[in-house]
Amino acid sequence: MNYDYDVAVIGGGPGGYVAAIAAAKEGKKTCLFEERRVGGVCLNEGCIPTKALLKSAAVFRTMKEAKNFGVCASLSDEIQIDMIAVQNRKNAVINQLVGGIEFLLKANKVEVFSSSASFSDDHTLKYDRGEVSADSIIIASGSEVFRLPIEIAEDAKVLTSRELLGLDYLPKQVAIIGGGVVGVEFAFFLAEAGVKVTILELMNEILPMVDAEVISQVRNVLKRNGIQVITGAAVKRIERDHVIYIEKDEEMTVAADFTVMAAGRVPRTIGLNLEAAGIEMNKRAVAADKYLRTNVPHIYAIGDVNGKSMLAHTASKEAEVAVHNICGQKEEMDYRFIPSCIYLSPEIACVGITEIEAQKQGKNVRIGKFPLSANGKALIEGEPAGIIKVIIDKDTDEILGAHIFGVHSTDMVSGLTIAMTNGLKATDIIASVFPHPTVSEIIHEACLAAYGKAIHIK
Repeated sequence: MNYDYDVAVIGGGPGGYVAAIAAAKEGKKTCLFEERRVGGVCLNEGCIPTKALLKSAAVFRTMKEAKNFGVCASLSDEIQIDMIAVQNRKNAVINQLVGGIEFLLKANKVEVFSSSASFSDDHTLKYDRGEVSADSIIIASGSEVFRLPIEIAEDAKVLTSRELLGLDYLPKQVAIIGGGVVGVEFAFFLAEAGVKVTILELMNEILPMVDAEVISQVRNVLKRNGIQVITGAAVKRIERDHVIYIEKDEEMTVAADFTVMAAGRVPRTIGLNLEAAGIEMNKRAVAADKYLRTNVPHIYAIGDVNGKSMLAHTASKEAEVAVHNICGQKEEMDYRFIPSCIYLSPEIACVGITEIEAQKQGKNVRIGKFPLSANGKALIEGEPAGIIKVIIDKDTDEILGAHIFGVHSTDMVSGLTIAMTNGLKATDIIASVFPHPTVSEIIHEACLAAYGKAIHIK
């Protein structure tokens, strides 16, 4: 049967646009549907804009701490954040990156339809100007903010990450519902800018993907930055100037000029008309197997919409795997060693499992730890806070997990990810030479510490 396209992609985020470009590079006639701007939530409303805001906050902090580095200046004006200028810089970064993706799609001859798309049948997609057919279809529709079923007063100001990213002024006090990555990163930015921030988290701990020992140090840094973290807090109602929550069966309140909903995201499937294609769901997500195929073999689901690992870099890798399978290579997606990054100051990065997870799996482990305060480059940077922790299988020397809280950790975790993905052992890390002075030396020292052989700590 002849189809209009070899591959059609629904959604232009980090999964969708990568899939479209990858398919085009394989010689497939490809089209892409995106009703907003290419780049998806990550580029336009998440990863990139939040990091741009955090960079402005970091510069603000550096200017205030310049004397610590022997740098003095006579300034007539008090150092302050200009939110309009911050937003302009953020938008300039976004626009440059969006423009780059648009260029790449055009250069690879991907036809882009500025429209949403829905299924008419398993090979046909309907959009605002008609219908197109495709031999293979990739669903990459992403996710949307999860809105908790909380009572909200009519005059209450409740923002999601989208609205917060466009804020052109600084409030005095903010409550953030959710202690995951989004909530903690926004809390850090606002606190750095001088806002009083309270995080309300229903679970017993924030950032569940990070090792508990590392989290204890993260909490100390958050506290030093004036961020109050309340766990086990069930939000009951949001009022105009405060939030009511239940903690240990007691009703409590926290003052807030506005409240930020940061309780996570859910797969975005509304409007896709999946039933017309006979596509099965797994709760809220589109069900997909290890090859990223749905129950309809020529239809794939990648990125947040399949609910497996809601990270931009996961979506991009899934895109590659899906395209390889469309091209007949039969490749499985491996989720074991996908790194997570949290952009505080210092940063957090982790890959693999935590010590508690290793214990639950019945693993006999070695633990190696090394403080950033014993690393020369960290001291030079003026960033001595933090720790690295590695979890090693005693029986195999396999690295099961690594968790870093420290300067440059989000860049260093790639090395550990490569090592773990390729089956390198802790002893292979020990045998490697790390350049000096670099923060990366903490990886070497932590692995040595697991065997009681660390050089620069007792």
